Amino acid sequence: MTGGPLGSVAGLRDALESAWRRSDEIFALLTDAAWYERPIALRQPFIFYVGHLPAFGWNQVVRGVLGRPGFRPELDALFARGIDPVGVDRYEPDKPTAWPAPAEVLAYRDRVRGALRAAFDDVAALADRDVLAERGRVWRLVLEHEVMHHETLLYMVAQLDRRLLRPPAGAWVRGNGAGLRAAEPGAVDVPGGAVTLGADFAAADFGWDNEFPAHGARVGDFSVDRTPVSNAEFLAFLEAGGYAAAALWTAEDRAWRDRVGCVHPAFWRKDGRGWRYRAALEEVPLDAVADRPVYVSLAEARAYARWRRAGLMSEAEFHRAAEGVPWGDADAANAGFTHLAPTPVGAFPAGASRWGVLDLVGNGWEWTDTPFAPFPGFRAWARTYPGYSADFFDGKHYVMLGGSWATDAALLRPSFRNWFQPHYPYVFAKFRCVVRD
Repeated sequence: MTGGPLGSVAGLRDALESAWRRSDEIFALLTDAAWYERPIALRQPFIFYVGHLPAFGWNQVVRGVLGRPGFRPELDALFARGIDPVGVDRYEPDKPTAWPAPAEVLAYRDRVRGALRAAFDDVAALADRDVLAERGRVWRLVLEHEVMHHETLLYMVAQLDRRLLRPPAGAWVRGNGAGLRAAEPGAVDVPGGAVTLGADFAAADFGWDNEFPAHGARVGDFSVDRTPVSNAEFLAFLEAGGYAAAALWTAEDRAWRDRVGCVHPAFWRKDGRGWRYRAALEEVPLDAVADRPVYVSLAEARAYARWRRAGLMSEAEFHRAAEGVPWGDADAANAGFTHLAPTPVGAFPAGASRWGVLDLVGNGWEWTDTPFAPFPGFRAWARTYPGYSADFFDGKHYVMLGGSWATDAALLRPSFRNWFQPHYPYVFAKFRCVVRD
C-alpha cells in the first residue's frame, strides 16, 4: 500500500482505491447474463451489490458525516441495506427484472466514488469534533465494509452456474495451494487460563462496535483438534450416515436439515463422476481437495462434533487456543487473497499458536458455539450505523473468528468478530472439535 500508513489521509485514500479495484475485478468475473442472478436465495442479485457498495460509502461519509443531500436519493435508499433492504416504489427490489439497468448503477457508482474522493479534506477538518472523522474512522468503516463484501461476492460466485462466469485473468490466476502439505491431525491440550476479548476503543485505530470494550474471561482446560476438520474427514461422517442420524442433530437443526433437504455440504455436489467440489473459481473432484478444510454450516459442524463425541470451541476458548498467533504476518496464514482457494489444513506452521494449534487464522472462518452478543459496556459508537451489530443481538447468530483466504488483511485482528445464523451453509467457514475436562 502506498501513500502512507493506513491512519493517514493518503493511506486511507490509497486503501479505498485498492478496494474499489478489487471490487471491479470481482464483478468482472461475471458475464452480462449473471447481473440479476441470485445463486443464494437469501442474498440479493449481483446487481444489488454493484450499487450497495457505493451507496454505503455515500450514506456514511457524504450524507452521514458531511450532511449533504444525495444526487440520487432513491438509489441511496434502494441500495442502503445489504440484507433485507428497504425497497422503494420505483424499483420493487423483490422483482429482479425491475432493478435498474447496469449502466445506470455503474454511473451511480462512478459518481459516488468521485464524491468520496473529493471528501477527504472536508472529513479531516471535522476530526476534532466528530468521532467518525477522528482518526479517519468513517473511512475505515467504509473500507472494511467494502472488503467484507468481496468475500460475500466470492461465496456467491462459488454457488453460481459456471456458464455465467468469465475466465479469470490477471491477478485472479493464482495458486490454490498446490505444493503445500497438510499437517498431521491430532489433539492439542490447551491449559485453562485468562483471556482478553475485545479491544480498547481509545487505543484502537478502528474497530466495529461489537469489538469493544476489552474485558477478561477465564476458560478451563480443554483438548482441541490441531487442524480443522478436512473434506476427507467430513466425508467419513457423511458415509457413516451422519446426515440421517437424528441423534446427532438438535431438534432445530434437524428441522432445518429436513426442510431444505441438506444431505451434504453446500460446496459439494455429486454427479456420475462422484463427488465434486465447488471452489470460487473452479470445480474439481473432491479427492483433489480432500486435505482442505470442509466449509459447512454451524448445524453440520455440531452434528459432526457429536459424532466425534466432542463439541465446538467457545469464543473465549478460541482466544485461549490462539494465544501467540502472529495475526499480522501475511506469510503465516492463507488469508488476504494470497491464495484464491482453501489450502491443505495446517500448511502454515509459522501461524501456529503457542500451544501448536494450526489454522486458527485464515483458510476459513472458525465457527464457535458462542451466540453473538454485546460485550459488557457495549456502545454503538457510529451514529451513522447504529444497527450494525445491535440488529443481530437476537440469540440466533453465532460468532466466527479468524478469517478465510478471502478475508482482507485489514480484518485480520484478534478482536474482529464475524457472525452468521447456524443454518447458513455458504460461508468459507471451517471448524474443529474440542473436548473439555
